[in-house]
Amino acid sequence: METSEIVLLSFVQGLTEFLPISSSAHLILTPLLFGYQLQSLAFDVALHLGTLGAVMLYFRREIAAMIVALLGSLKKRRIETPDARLAWMVILGTIPVVLIGIPLKSVLDLLRQDDRLIALVIAGTTIGFGLLLWVADVRGRRTRDEHSLGWEDALLVGLFQAVAIIPGTSRSGITMTAGLFLGLSRRAASRFSFLLAIPTILMAGGLEILDLARSPDPVDWTPLWLGAGLSFVVAYLTIHFFLEFIEKISMLPFVLYRLLLGVLILALVL
Repeated sequence: METSEIVLLSFVQGLTEFLPISSSAHLILTPLLFGYQLQSLAFDVALHLGTLGAVMLYFRREIAAMIVALLGSLKKRRIETPDARLAWMVILGTIPVVLIGIPLKSVLDLLRQDDRLIALVIAGTTIGFGLLLWVADVRGRRTRDEHSLGWEDALLVGLFQAVAIIPGTSRSGITMTAGLFLGLSRRAASRFSFLLAIPTILMAGGLEILDLARSPDPVDWTPLWLGAGLSFVVAYLTIHFFLEFIEKISMLPFVLYRLLLGVLILALVL
Protein backbone atom coordinates (compact mmCIF):
# COMPACT_ATOMS: atom_id res chain seq x y z
CA MET A 1 0.00 0.00 0.00
CA GLU A 2 1.15 3.53 -0.72
CA THR A 3 1.72 5.84 2.25
CA SER A 4 -0.96 8.26 1.02
CA GLU A 5 -3.49 5.42 0.90
CA ILE A 6 -2.61 4.29 4.43
CA VAL A 7 -2.94 7.82 5.81
CA LEU A 8 -6.22 8.50 3.99
CA LEU A 9 -7.92 5.25 5.03
CA SER A 10 -6.67 5.55 8.62
CA PHE A 11 -8.01 9.09 8.86
CA VAL A 12 -11.35 8.03 7.35
CA GLN A 13 -11.73 5.11 9.76
CA GLY A 14 -10.71 7.10 12.82
CA LEU A 15 -13.05 9.96 11.95
CA THR A 16 -16.11 7.97 10.87
CA GLU A 17 -16.16 5.01 13.30
CA PHE A 18 -17.76 7.06 16.08
CA LEU A 19 -19.55 9.73 14.09
CA PRO A 20 -23.09 8.90 12.90
CA ILE A 21 -22.06 8.73 9.23
CA SER A 22 -20.98 5.06 8.71
CA SER A 23 -17.34 4.02 8.72
CA SER A 24 -18.01 0.89 6.63
CA ALA A 25 -19.55 2.97 3.85
CA HIS A 26 -16.60 5.35 3.79
CA LEU A 27 -14.05 2.53 3.80
CA ILE A 28 -15.81 0.98 0.81
CA LEU A 29 -16.34 4.25 -1.07
CA THR A 30 -12.90 5.79 -0.48
CA PRO A 31 -10.94 3.22 -2.54
CA LEU A 32 -13.57 3.44 -5.30
CA LEU A 33 -13.39 7.23 -5.45
CA PHE A 34 -9.59 7.44 -5.35
CA GLY A 35 -8.90 4.48 -7.60
CA TYR A 36 -7.30 2.31 -4.93
CA GLN A 37 -7.75 -1.42 -4.68
CA LEU A 38 -10.06 -2.44 -1.84
CA GLN A 39 -7.89 -2.66 1.29
CA SER A 40 -6.86 -6.05 2.61
CA LEU A 41 -8.57 -7.84 5.47
CA ALA A 42 -5.41 -7.44 7.55
CA PHE A 43 -5.48 -3.66 7.10
CA ASP A 44 -9.18 -3.56 8.00
CA VAL A 45 -8.40 -5.45 11.21
CA ALA A 46 -5.60 -3.03 12.06
CA LEU A 47 -7.85 0.02 11.58
CA HIS A 48 -10.58 -1.44 13.77
CA LEU A 49 -8.10 -2.36 16.50
CA GLY A 50 -6.84 1.22 16.43
CA THR A 51 -10.32 2.66 16.96
CA LEU A 52 -11.06 0.03 19.62
CA GLY A 53 -7.96 1.10 21.53
CA ALA A 54 -9.08 4.74 21.30
CA VAL A 55 -12.55 4.19 22.77
CA MET A 56 -11.20 1.92 25.51
CA LEU A 57 -8.57 4.49 26.49
CA TYR A 58 -11.09 7.34 26.47
CA PHE A 59 -13.56 5.44 28.68
CA ARG A 60 -10.91 3.66 30.76
CA ARG A 61 -12.26 4.94 34.09
CA GLU A 62 -15.85 4.07 33.21
CA ILE A 63 -14.81 0.62 32.00
CA ALA A 64 -12.84 -0.10 35.16
CA ALA A 65 -15.75 1.03 37.37
CA MET A 66 -18.23 -1.03 35.34
CA ILE A 67 -16.10 -4.20 35.55
CA VAL A 68 -15.71 -3.87 39.32
CA ALA A 69 -19.43 -3.18 39.75
CA LEU A 70 -20.35 -6.05 37.42
CA LEU A 71 -18.25 -8.52 39.40
CA GLY A 72 -19.79 -7.20 42.60
CA SER A 73 -23.31 -7.70 41.25
CA LEU A 74 -22.46 -11.28 40.28
CA LYS A 75 -21.13 -11.97 43.76
CA LYS A 76 -24.14 -10.42 45.53
CA ARG A 77 -26.61 -11.61 42.87
CA ARG A 78 -28.23 -8.21 42.64
CA ILE A 79 -27.60 -4.88 40.93
CA GLU A 80 -26.90 -2.16 43.47
CA THR A 81 -25.01 0.59 41.64
CA PRO A 82 -25.49 2.66 38.46
CA ASP A 83 -22.19 1.32 37.10
CA ALA A 84 -23.33 -2.28 37.53
CA ARG A 85 -26.62 -1.48 35.85
CA LEU A 86 -24.85 0.19 32.92
CA ALA A 87 -22.49 -2.77 32.53
CA TRP A 88 -25.42 -5.18 32.32
CA MET A 89 -27.16 -2.94 29.80
CA VAL A 90 -24.07 -2.99 27.57
CA ILE A 91 -24.05 -6.79 27.75
CA LEU A 92 -27.76 -7.00 26.95
CA GLY A 93 -27.38 -4.51 24.11
CA THR A 94 -24.72 -6.74 22.54
CA ILE A 95 -26.88 -9.88 22.39
CA PRO A 96 -28.87 -8.93 19.24
CA VAL A 97 -25.61 -8.45 17.31
CA VAL A 98 -24.59 -12.02 18.14
CA LEU A 99 -28.00 -13.47 17.27
CA ILE A 100 -28.75 -11.37 14.17
CA GLY A 101 -25.74 -9.38 13.00
CA ILE A 102 -23.10 -12.12 12.80
CA PRO A 103 -25.27 -14.57 10.78
CA LEU A 104 -26.12 -11.75 8.35
CA LYS A 105 -22.47 -10.85 7.80
CA SER A 106 -21.74 -13.71 5.42
CA VAL A 107 -24.84 -12.90 3.36
CA LEU A 108 -24.06 -9.20 3.12
CA ASP A 109 -20.44 -9.86 2.20
CA LEU A 110 -21.81 -10.99 -1.16
CA LEU A 111 -22.85 -7.40 -1.83
CA ARG A 112 -19.21 -6.35 -1.93
CA GLN A 113 -18.74 -8.36 -5.12
CA ASP A 114 -20.95 -5.92 -7.06
CA ASP A 115 -19.67 -2.32 -6.88
CA ARG A 116 -22.84 -0.78 -8.32
CA LEU A 117 -25.16 -2.73 -6.03
CA ILE A 118 -23.17 -1.94 -2.89
CA ALA A 119 -23.09 1.74 -3.86
CA LEU A 120 -26.88 1.81 -4.27
CA VAL A 121 -27.35 0.09 -0.90
CA ILE A 122 -25.02 2.58 0.78
CA ALA A 123 -26.83 5.51 -0.83
CA GLY A 124 -30.22 4.24 0.36
CA THR A 125 -29.15 3.51 3.93
CA THR A 126 -27.16 6.73 4.18
CA ILE A 127 -30.18 8.82 3.25
CA GLY A 128 -32.86 6.74 5.00
CA PHE A 129 -31.15 6.32 8.34
CA GLY A 130 -29.92 9.91 8.17
CA LEU A 131 -33.53 11.10 8.05
CA LEU A 132 -34.42 8.74 10.90
CA LEU A 133 -31.62 10.26 12.99
CA TRP A 134 -33.03 13.73 12.31
CA VAL A 135 -36.54 12.65 13.41
CA ALA A 136 -35.14 11.13 16.62
CA ASP A 137 -33.11 14.24 17.37
CA VAL A 138 -36.08 16.56 16.84
CA ARG A 139 -38.70 14.47 18.63
CA GLY A 140 -36.60 12.97 21.42
CA ARG A 141 -37.21 14.32 24.93
CA ARG A 142 -33.46 14.30 25.76
CA THR A 143 -34.10 14.13 29.51
CA ARG A 144 -32.47 10.79 30.48
CA ASP A 145 -28.88 9.69 31.00
CA GLU A 146 -27.33 6.34 30.09
CA HIS A 147 -27.59 5.01 33.65
CA SER A 148 -31.38 5.15 33.46
CA LEU A 149 -31.62 2.54 30.71
CA GLY A 150 -33.58 -0.62 31.51
CA TRP A 151 -33.28 -4.07 29.96
CA GLU A 152 -35.99 -3.37 27.37
CA ASP A 153 -34.21 -0.15 26.37
CA ALA A 154 -30.86 -1.92 26.04
CA LEU A 155 -32.29 -4.70 23.90
CA LEU A 156 -34.01 -2.17 21.65
CA VAL A 157 -30.75 -0.27 21.12
CA GLY A 158 -29.09 -3.63 20.48
CA LEU A 159 -31.68 -4.51 17.84
CA PHE A 160 -31.03 -1.19 16.12
CA GLN A 161 -27.29 -1.90 16.30
CA ALA A 162 -27.72 -5.27 14.58
CA VAL A 163 -29.14 -3.43 11.56
CA ALA A 164 -25.80 -1.65 11.20
CA ILE A 165 -24.34 -4.74 9.55
CA ILE A 166 -25.89 -3.26 6.39
CA PRO A 167 -23.27 -0.92 4.84
CA GLY A 168 -24.14 2.76 5.10
CA THR A 169 -26.33 2.38 8.19
CA SER A 170 -23.68 3.55 10.70
CA ARG A 171 -23.42 1.61 13.94
CA SER A 172 -22.92 4.81 15.91
CA GLY A 173 -25.70 6.60 14.05
CA ILE A 174 -28.33 3.90 14.48
CA THR A 175 -27.60 3.35 18.18
CA MET A 176 -27.68 7.10 18.83
CA THR A 177 -30.99 7.22 16.96
CA ALA A 178 -32.42 4.51 19.22
CA GLY A 179 -31.13 6.28 22.33
CA LEU A 180 -32.67 9.57 21.28
CA PHE A 181 -36.02 7.89 20.61
CA LEU A 182 -35.81 6.48 24.17
CA GLY A 183 -35.42 9.99 25.58
CA LEU A 184 -31.67 10.04 26.21
CA SER A 185 -29.80 13.31 25.91
CA ARG A 186 -27.51 13.59 22.89
CA ARG A 187 -24.46 13.13 25.09
CA ALA A 188 -25.95 10.14 26.92
CA ALA A 189 -27.04 8.48 23.67
CA SER A 190 -23.54 9.00 22.30
CA ARG A 191 -21.80 7.69 25.42
CA PHE A 192 -23.92 4.52 25.49
CA SER A 193 -23.29 4.06 21.76
CA PHE A 194 -19.53 4.32 22.30
CA LEU A 195 -19.55 1.91 25.26
CA LEU A 196 -21.67 -0.52 23.23
CA ALA A 197 -19.08 -0.31 20.47
CA ILE A 198 -16.41 -1.97 22.63
CA PRO A 199 -17.78 -5.55 22.74
CA THR A 200 -19.14 -5.17 19.21
CA ILE A 201 -15.79 -4.16 17.71
CA LEU A 202 -14.07 -6.84 19.80
CA MET A 203 -16.33 -9.53 18.33
CA ALA A 204 -16.12 -8.19 14.79
CA GLY A 205 -12.36 -7.87 15.08
CA GLY A 206 -12.13 -11.40 16.46
CA LEU A 207 -14.02 -12.77 13.47
CA GLU A 208 -11.82 -10.83 11.07
CA ILE A 209 -8.69 -12.11 12.82
CA LEU A 210 -9.96 -15.70 12.42
CA ASP A 211 -10.50 -15.05 8.71
CA LEU A 212 -7.04 -13.52 8.52
CA ALA A 213 -5.48 -16.52 10.26
CA ARG A 214 -6.98 -18.83 7.62
CA SER A 215 -5.67 -16.71 4.76
CA PRO A 216 -2.50 -17.99 3.06
CA ASP A 217 -1.50 -14.48 1.97
CA PRO A 218 1.67 -13.00 3.57
CA VAL A 219 1.26 -10.03 5.90
CA ASP A 220 3.20 -6.76 5.55
CA TRP A 221 3.24 -5.45 9.13
CA THR A 222 4.44 -1.88 8.49
CA PRO A 223 1.16 -0.58 6.98
CA LEU A 224 -0.79 -2.34 9.73
CA TRP A 225 1.08 -0.65 12.57
CA LEU A 226 0.93 2.73 10.85
CA GLY A 227 -2.79 2.38 10.09
CA ALA A 228 -3.64 1.25 13.61
CA GLY A 229 -1.68 4.12 15.16
CA LEU A 230 -3.17 6.81 12.95
CA SER A 231 -6.75 5.54 13.33
CA PHE A 232 -6.21 5.40 17.11
CA VAL A 233 -5.17 9.07 17.32
CA VAL A 234 -7.91 10.33 15.00
CA ALA A 235 -10.60 8.25 16.72
CA TYR A 236 -9.58 9.45 20.19
CA LEU A 237 -9.75 13.11 19.13
CA THR A 238 -13.05 12.50 17.35
CA ILE A 239 -14.66 11.01 20.46
CA HIS A 240 -13.39 13.85 22.63
CA PHE A 241 -14.61 16.71 20.45
CA PHE A 242 -17.87 14.99 19.50
CA LEU A 243 -18.89 14.58 23.15
CA GLU A 244 -17.77 18.13 23.94
CA PHE A 245 -19.91 19.77 21.28
CA ILE A 246 -22.82 17.45 20.43
CA GLU A 247 -25.27 19.11 22.83
CA LYS A 248 -24.53 22.47 21.20
CA ILE A 249 -24.49 21.56 17.52
CA SER A 250 -27.22 18.85 17.48
CA MET A 251 -27.29 16.00 14.95
CA LEU A 252 -28.29 18.27 12.06
CA PRO A 253 -24.79 18.68 10.51
CA PHE A 254 -24.42 14.90 10.32
CA VAL A 255 -27.91 14.47 8.87
CA LEU A 256 -27.18 17.05 6.16
CA TYR A 257 -23.85 15.38 5.39
CA ARG A 258 -25.55 12.00 5.04
CA LEU A 259 -28.18 13.42 2.69
CA LEU A 260 -25.57 15.12 0.50
CA LEU A 261 -23.39 12.01 0.46
CA GLY A 262 -26.30 9.77 -0.47
CA VAL A 263 -27.37 12.07 -3.31
CA LEU A 264 -23.78 12.28 -4.57
CA ILE A 265 -23.47 8.47 -4.61
CA LEU A 266 -26.74 8.16 -6.55
CA ALA A 267 -25.58 10.77 -9.04
CA LEU A 268 -22.34 8.86 -9.63
CA VAL A 269 -24.00 5.46 -9.93
CA LEU A 270 -27.21 6.17 -11.85
